[in-house]
This record gives sequence, structure tokens and C-alpha cells, in this order.
Amino acid sequence: MMNKREKIIHAAIEAFRDKGIEKTKISDIVTLAGIAQGTFYLYFPSKLAVMPAIAEVMIEKTIAAVKEHVQEEASFLTKLEQMIDAIFIVTRDYREVLSLIYAGLAATEYIKEWETIYEPFCSWVRNFLQQAKTSGIIRDSIDVERTAKLVIGLIESAAEQIYLYDFKQEDKVLVQKAEVLEFLKHALHVREVQE
Repeated sequence: MMNKREKIIHAAIEAFRDKGIEKTKISDIVTLAGIAQGTFYLYFPSKLAVMPAIAEVMIEKTIAAVKEHVQEEASFLTKLEQMIDAIFIVTRDYREVLSLIYAGLAATEYIKEWETIYEPFCSWVRNFLQQAKTSGIIRDSIDVERTAKLVIGLIESAAEQIYLYDFKQEDKVLVQKAEVLEFLKHALHVREVQE
């Protein structure tokens, strides 16, 4: 059962997808959420204030997909490939929502919240890289804090090039994923012997 805040977030996603961010009114969102307009303002001061909450939901979905796809017992390179697959899947499945988030956050002061919204995912990738660094699988000179953000940025950008900007490129998905994996393998200087 969704609480009122979650109902607002999900209704906002639906309304923004149907009408676009500009044309959506708060009345559209509350009608879809089945709540009073005053209730909306208890949670969000404006329709654009919902954007960071939508982004948080998407980060939660991404983390869940990564955790589901990445097998603990797999080699580092296999885990990296599984993480790439998971991010591509989320980007494909939620491309309209992601487009909305970028449009909505870029148009507001809420873009400043991006770092905070991404922190749980960055934390997961940092730990993943730190384990590999400690084990001597990737180069020792890596700054895991910065590299985690670069890895996420590269994978998401590569997925977005396929799914957000030119969706007619479905046939290029495998090539794009392979290129990202190869790039990261060299950038991280993966010293692992693959089975």
C-alpha cells in the first residue's frame, strides 16, 4: 500500500508522461493520486519539487536492478558486465521517466540535489571498486570516490545514447555495451585472469 507521498510521486510520473512537464498542473497530479490539492502541498511546494523524489525512485530501481543482476561469486569483469546490463535495462524500461527527470531537474534549482540523490548508488559502486582495488584486480592509483562517479556516468550516458536520444538504435545495444566494458577494462587496468 502506497503512502500519500508515494501516490503523489507516481501520479506525477504519469501526468508528466501524458501531458509533459510544462502542461501538467498540480490539479492533474492530485486527481491521479486521489488526494486533495492541499495534501500535495504538505509534501511538495510545487510540481517541479517532485522531480528529486522521482529521481530517488529511479535510483532505488537502478540499485535494485544492479543488486539483482550482479552475482556475488562472479569475477570482477563479469560483475562489471552485469552492472552495465542492469543499467541498460533500467534505462530502456524507464526511458520516458528518465527523460522527464533530466528535463525537470535541469529546468530547476533541484539539479543541485543530484549528488545527494545519487549517493546510495555511488556508495555501492565505491564499495565494488574498493574491493577490487584491495584485491589487486584494478590499478592501485584509482581514487574510488571519483572513479565511482565516472563509471556510473559513462554507463548511464552510453545507455541513454541508445535509449533516450535515438531509440531506433536497438540493434546497437550489444555493441555499445561491449564498448563500455572494454573501455572500463582498460581505464581500470583490470588485472584479472578470466575463467
